[in-house]
Amino acid sequence: MKSKIAALVNDSIKDLNVFVDDAFIDTEEGKKRFNIVLDSEEVIDLNKITEASRIINKIMDENESVLEDSDELDIYSKEKGDEE
Repeated sequence: MKSKIAALVNDSIKDLNVFVDDAFIDTEEGKKRFNIVLDSEEVIDLNKITEASRIINKIMDENESVLEDSDELDIYSKEKGDEE
């Protein structure tokens, strides 16, 4: 799933110096949520995540089938220092 989302959005958000780190679906309180996690070599401030979210939302609106009938789309940044 990550590679599909990255292929759709990375070119559009690269000028913000962010990229897709992960994409997955989970369920919270009975709602299916599609998560897109962004990362960067630098700290991602609120303005940058907001701008990236606007860009990604437009792309996802044009590619709704990718969202697999999710109830919500959640776009957020990876916290610096997280290691998986």
